[in-house]
Amino acid sequence: MRLTNRIALITGAGRGIGRAIAEAYGREGAKVAVADLTLDSAGETVAAIEAAGGTALAIAMDVTDEQAVEAGVQQVVATWGGLDIALANAGIQHIEPVHTLDLADWRRVVSVHLDGAFLLTRAALRQMYANGGGTMLYMGSVHSLEASPLKAPYVAAKHGMLGLCRAVAKEGAEHGVRSNIICPGFVRTPLVDKQIPEQARELGISEQDVIRNVMLKNTVDGQFTTLEDVAELAVHLAAFPSAALTGQSFVVSHGWHMQ
Repeated sequence: MRLTNRIALITGAGRGIGRAIAEAYGREGAKVAVADLTLDSAGETVAAIEAAGGTALAIAMDVTDEQAVEAGVQQVVATWGGLDIALANAGIQHIEPVHTLDLADWRRVVSVHLDGAFLLTRAALRQMYANGGGTMLYMGSVHSLEASPLKAPYVAAKHGMLGLCRAVAKEGAEHGVRSNIICPGFVRTPLVDKQIPEQARELGISEQDVIRNVMLKNTVDGQFTTLEDVAELAVHLAAFPSAALTGQSFVVSHGWHMQ
């Protein structure tokens, strides 16, 4: 197993990509702290990990709440004695053109993605620096590297997470910390499923046209990226043994974006 006895914390891990990665980390031998808005949602992932023979801990965490993030990281350290891997995954979406967008909706999306990533990073780095190193990972998007209409706050936040990842790679190197960002294309998660009818309304097209001509148009094979695709990459980056891979964006998108 590639992550035996490693201690990991993943935000937004009650469902979707975060849950898939948490379960993959558990299968690979890591002790996994599953953070989500409620203990109930985190607990469902924990139950799945434990049913497969893994070790996991449920943590209620609003990633925009400074005290909640600090307390969650401290809970992991108090329970298992350290923190080796932290993944800022929590995210939300808002579909609307810029010219009608409320500041409150802009701030809500940016806060969850970018402020949440910062708060987790700061708390995790304090532990990693004190204990000889670790791995910071971020769940970016192809929208960390390019833009789509109707998603301005999401695009801006994901670009910001790429910048944070690179800054952490520079600062963390002397402390043994590596930092990378995963940039998926469209994955059929609840977040994406919610967007399909929203984009259909905004664009005046059918939901099937959203899938075929918006979400998958630029792929090489007309396929969604899968949870398993993203989870496998997250395991690989967590297990990679050196700073040969740091400060990098890794696109997993069926060719939706190429770099």
